Amino acid sequence: MAAQEGATAVAHGATGKGNDQVRFELGVKALNPNLKVIAPWRLWDIRSREEAIDYAAARGIPVPVTKDRPYSMDRNLWHLSHEGADLEDPANEPQDDLYLIITPPEQAPDKPAYVTIDFEQGIPVAVDGEKLDAVALVEKLNDLAAANGVGITDMVENRLVGMKSRGVYETPGGTVLYLAHRELEYLTLDRMTMHFKEIVAAKYAELVYDGNWFSPLKKALDAFVDSTQATVTGTVRMKLYKGNCTPAGVKSPCSIYSEDLVTFGAGGDYDHKDATGFINLFGLPLKVRALMEQKTGLR
Repeated sequence: MAAQEGATAVAHGATGKGNDQVRFELGVKALNPNLKVIAPWRLWDIRSREEAIDYAAARGIPVPVTKDRPYSMDRNLWHLSHEGADLEDPANEPQDDLYLIITPPEQAPDKPAYVTIDFEQGIPVAVDGEKLDAVALVEKLNDLAAANGVGITDMVENRLVGMKSRGVYETPGGTVLYLAHRELEYLTLDRMTMHFKEIVAAKYAELVYDGNWFSPLKKALDAFVDSTQATVTGTVRMKLYKGNCTPAGVKSPCSIYSEDLVTFGAGGDYDHKDATGFINLFGLPLKVRALMEQKTGLR
C-alpha cells in the first residue's frame, strides 16, 4: 500500500516497550524493506501517556483517553485490550466500568443462551443455521457472547522485549469460536495428530506474537494446519452462561468417535482379551528394567 501511494515511510504510535512495534516493523521489513519507519515515541521526548495526552490536547487532536481514564486500548473486530493505569498492579481487580464490550458476568442474564456453529474444514460458516461471511459471523457471536459475559481474559504475559505485562482482554466471539473449534477437533482428529497439533499451536502462537507472520516457518505451519482441517467439519452447540462457555453437543460426518466401540454395554467389535497382549508388549521395557534392578540390587 505504501508503494501504491508513493510513500517512503511508515509511521506508528507504538511505545518503545511493547510488542506492537516489533510486529509493525517486521511486517514492513518482510513486505517492503526499503521503507523508513517513523516511531515518535522512540524519537521525541514524550515519555508517558500523560505527556502524550497533553501533546494531543495542545494541538486539538482528539484522543479516546483522558488522564482520569488513561488505559492503553486497542480495538478491532476480534477483541479489545486494556493495559496501564491501575491494571499495572497485578493485585488490582479490574473494575466493572473497564469493560466496553462485555457485560460483567455477575450482571449477565440468569438464564443460559445456546448457540450452534457450523464448521466446514475448520472454518466457521454459519451461526444457528444462518450462513454468514466471516465478518458478520464474528459480529453476531460478539454480540451474543458479550451479552452473556463471555470472553474476559486477565493475564500477565511475557513480552518479546523482555518484561512482563498485565493486560485485560475482551474477546467474546473469538472465545466461543476457539472453544467450539477445539470441541469439533476432539471428535475428528486422531490421537497422534491432535497431540502434535497442540505442540505446533504453541510454536505458531509464538511466531504470530513475535511478529513473524510473514516468516517461512509460519507459512510452512499454515500448510500443516490446512491439512489437519480437512475433516474438521460439523456442528457444535455451545452454552453461554455468566462468563462461562461450555460445549452442549457436537456432531460431524467426519467423526472418528465410535459409540459402538466405547460403550460399556454389550456389543461392538472390541475384544477385551486383546488388551492383555497389548499391555504386555507396551509395558515390556518397564518390566525388563524392573527385572534388571531386582537382579543387580538397584531396587
